[in-house]
Amino acid sequence: MTGRHREDRMKVAIVGASGAVGQEFLRVLNERNFPVDELLLFGSQRSAGRKYTFRGKEIEVKLLQHNDDFKGVDIAFTSAGGGTAKEYADTITKHGAVMIDNSSAFRMDEDVPLVVPECNAEDALNRPRGIIANPNCTTIMMVVALQALENLSHIKRVHVASYQAASGAGAAAMAELYEQYRQVLAGEKPTVEKFAYQLAFNVIPQIDVFCDNGYTKEEMKMYNETKKIMHTDCEVSAMCVRVPSLRCHSESVWAETERPVSVEEFQQAVRNGQGLQLEDEPASKKYPMPLFHENCDDVFVGRVRKDLANPNGITFWLVSDQIKKGAALNAVQIAEYLIKVGNIK
Repeated sequence: MTGRHREDRMKVAIVGASGAVGQEFLRVLNERNFPVDELLLFGSQRSAGRKYTFRGKEIEVKLLQHNDDFKGVDIAFTSAGGGTAKEYADTITKHGAVMIDNSSAFRMDEDVPLVVPECNAEDALNRPRGIIANPNCTTIMMVVALQALENLSHIKRVHVASYQAASGAGAAAMAELYEQYRQVLAGEKPTVEKFAYQLAFNVIPQIDVFCDNGYTKEEMKMYNETKKIMHTDCEVSAMCVRVPSLRCHSESVWAETERPVSVEEFQQAVRNGQGLQLEDEPASKKYPMPLFHENCDDVFVGRVRKDLANPNGITFWLVSDQIKKGAALNAVQIAEYLIKVGNIK
């Protein structure tokens, strides 16, 4: 197929426009000069009527309803929660729009592709329901790095510990962390609403609810989604922890490959990899940190070393912006791929 002709008008919708990811969609679309001729914004009763400026034009958020508002829409980026995604999927896709959904609603459905363009872009072409799922943020950043390693030697198993910023729980959670720090320093009792416990000056070893096997849903997402995205039999054991940073998630990864992979081999694979940047100079204390990678597109890799406990093991540290590559940017990159190969409508 040839790419889409620029004279074709591109009509784009964002569902959940007022949320942290919805706002990030606006920034990313503008940054990447995404071909938007008409932009529609949708939200809940609470956010309907708000106005946002995109490329010099003020756009009012419309109330999401079961009607024909999505007629003529080419791509709908949805980030309004799993319940809303399931309820409105047919309404959004019935006129031919491609729905790229940021919730967990459809990720493990067999007839919905789960896509990270650096790993499995072509999966996006087979979407019987008109829906493409955006993976969990922790999975996205990990598989981008794992793909570079998989290209060297098949990965048999992964152990990963995540250190997840408040941003993973949305804009209100980020605001709560700010407020908790202020309250604690002022000697006030901190407000705790978005997390199970006070996050300021603390870490919480729980993200999402617990499953029967003792893992949380967040941890099981990393297990299941990695297999689906990478088409692999790799086993993943995760521990997901909420930390009191504001934005950008971090991960410690221990990977076992079929053959030993040297530090130098993997570092070179990262340098040559898609969506990756190597930041690994221990002698000068150079390694990725959340504080310095907000609003960055790539996944940053550092602390690469051989696993002392496993001759076929290699371990490394990752940092990536959860709202950007972990959500909005990944979805936009999926759409860019579909446009490039001429697969929109």
